Amino acid sequence: MAPAELFGEQGIIVLIVIAVVLFGSTQIPKLARSLGSAQKEFKKGLDEGANGEAKPDNPAAPMAVTAPTPAPAPAPAPPAADGTADATS
Repeated sequence: MAPAELFGEQGIIVLIVIAVVLFGSTQIPKLARSLGSAQKEFKKGLDEGANGEAKPDNPAAPMAVTAPTPAPAPAPAPPAADGTADATS
């Protein structure tokens, strides 16, 4: 559905006037450029994502997944000096 069908021609003119008043005439071109570059980057990312799923960059070298090494176990506590067992163990 086109914006002219949704708002009508007079509504589109009112929206443009409101945008000029809110953002100023110097900010609108900057806003349009940033929206255009954002759209371009978004499409580029979509294309890269679609190409990346279909074919990896380097199929000859698969990624190796390694498990992290476990931390060493703590050393047991030395026996008490009076020869009694430790109450915490």
